[in-house]
This record gives sequence, structure tokens and C-alpha cells, in this order.
Amino acid sequence: MDSPAQLAQALAGTGYLADAGLATAGYLAVKLRRPLFLEGEAGVGKTAFAQALAEATGAHLVRLQCYEGLDAAQALYDWDFPRQMLHLRAVTAAQAHPDPAALEAGLYDRRFLIARPLLQALELQPCVLLVDEIDRADDEFEAFLLEVLADAAITIPEVGRIAADTPPLAVLTSNRTREVHDALKRRCLYHWVEHPGFEREVAILRRRLPRLTGELAGQVATAAARMRKLDLIKPPGVAESIDWAAALSALGARTLDPQTAAATLGAVLKYREDIDRVRGSGVLEP
Repeated sequence: MDSPAQLAQALAGTGYLADAGLATAGYLAVKLRRPLFLEGEAGVGKTAFAQALAEATGAHLVRLQCYEGLDAAQALYDWDFPRQMLHLRAVTAAQAHPDPAALEAGLYDRRFLIARPLLQALELQPCVLLVDEIDRADDEFEAFLLEVLADAAITIPEVGRIAADTPPLAVLTSNRTREVHDALKRRCLYHWVEHPGFEREVAILRRRLPRLTGELAGQVATAAARMRKLDLIKPPGVAESIDWAAALSALGARTLDPQTAAATLGAVLKYREDIDRVRGSGVLEP
């Protein structure tokens, strides 16, 4: 791919419709081999972009889902303790007096190493590494991740240094539940992912749900855009718009009438307070 437009076309082939800004950021990340930091509200398509990028470029996708308390061992590697014990029993049963040093070395053979996402990303070629919701991880993990991304290598004391021939293309996402440290952001290209405009949201809905009528897709996109202007706890993203349109389509709706819309709000809104606010706001009226 020689331009952002060609990347956008390749992404569209996977079903992901990227705007010009996101396609440009993705193209530069591929060309410059720089991590891409995507920030934006939940449901705008950050995770889906990484998945589509992997498919469009023919790369393996490795996903690391971040959460509070995530540490290096959970993200990097672990030893398969049950298999090590089976190996130990097998050797001691077969040999009356096994060599202690050789026995210990055998326990830390590469075959007993369980590769977690970061190690998988270093070993798979080519690879897109999705570090999802980095804002949920702790500060210490951010620092560790920065080191791994900078070196594209890790050292396992019992095995040695493992380095990627070609560094994985890292896509980091954040819903901005907290600010990520500047040191990590400086290492990355940055892009804020906006909610799509009306025409692009309609196109996304029709691409994901081919049986959806154009009229219903437009009405869902319009209603979702109106909801995003309300003071909701969780405004709907594109993912919720797709879920809502799918629910309406499953009920046989061809247009969005207020009664059916109100009955299916649980597909697009996830808090009772938001549902009550939308029902009383008039945004579901034609």
C-alpha cells in the first residue's frame, strides 16, 4: 500500500470504513513502523481498526486486553508448571540418579514456556499487536510496555534474549478513563477517533447489516447522533448503533417508529438513567 487512500480501500475490503484522518495515521504507522495510539470514546471503532488492519495487511493479530493489576508475567510469559512436574517425574522414574544440573536445565526448556500476548507478538511474523484499553492498566505496566515496544525484545533468564526480526506493529487504544503518561504517548503516533458523521455511519450500518433498509439506517444514525448530544452516562458509539439496528431488523422493522425505538433502547443504551433521559427527550420522534 503506497498511500492512505490505498490503506482505506484495503480496510474497506475487510468491512471497516475509515475516515481520511484515521487512514493517514494507520498508513504512517505501517510505513514508519511506529506504534499507533488511538484515543476516543468507547464504541467508536478503535479495537475494530486494529483487527481490520491486521486482516488488510495479512498480519497475525495478537490482542492484549489491559485491566487493573495486569503485570509483566501475565502479559509476557509463564512456565507450564504441570508439564514441568510431569517431566520431572518421568525423568526421576527413568533414571535412578539423574544429574541435578541437567534435571534443572531440562525443567526450563523452551517447550515448557507459555507465551503470553507480548511474547507471541515478538515471535509471530508479521504481527499487529493490539494493546486494548491501556488506560485501565497501572503506571508500572505502562513503563514495562514502553521498554518492550522500544526494544522489540525481551530477556528470559532461563532461555535468553528473544527479539523480533520485524517489530510488531503496535496499536494502543484508550477510552481516556485516565491520562496515559507522556513517555508512552511520545513513543507513538497519536490519533483521536471521532464518532462518524452521518453518511459514514449509514455506510457502516449498511456494510455490517446488508439487509438493513437505507431509510432505517439513516434513522438509526440520526437518533444515535442526537443521543450523543445529550448528557448521557454512556453515549452510544458505532458498536451500539450496529447492535440497535440489528435488533430493529430482527423485529422486522423497516423504519424507526417511536414505540419500537423505545422498546429496543436496551440494545443501544446500557444505563437505566440514560434510557429514561432519552425516552423523555423527544430524540426518538421523527
